[in-house]
Amino acid sequence: MSQITEILDSARTIAVVGLSHKRYRPSHGVAEYLKRAGYRIIPVNPNEAEVLGERCYPDLDAVAEPIDIVDIFRRSEFVPEIVEAAIRKGARLIWMQEGVVHEEAAERARAAGIAVVMDRCILKDHRRLAQV
Repeated sequence: MSQITEILDSARTIAVVGLSHKRYRPSHGVAEYLKRAGYRIIPVNPNEAEVLGERCYPDLDAVAEPIDIVDIFRRSEFVPEIVEAAIRKGARLIWMQEGVVHEEAAERARAAGIAVVMDRCILKDHRRLAQV
């Protein structure tokens, strides 16, 4: 967990894959919290134009700037293609939200030197680590 804490402390940019404009969706609440915590949020969703005042991209490959963390709010079957894009982008951490698990994709990311968190909420962990 110390590597994760270091990345959360030093990260500036988080791509939120599956971010929705719908306030009742977990992705929206988590991204809103992360933005308030000082991170630059990059929404990634082909069905949105803008979320939380930020331009939305159809996929990670369309994002021109560097990404520190890829936060995934998609079903597990979509994770492998997202991980491959995260590897191409040079992300430092892939975070699969609660209920999102894909062991093979996680191993692929780790083999590429990317830290992985699965089936956990970045908001809950960030809050807990901030209190330590």
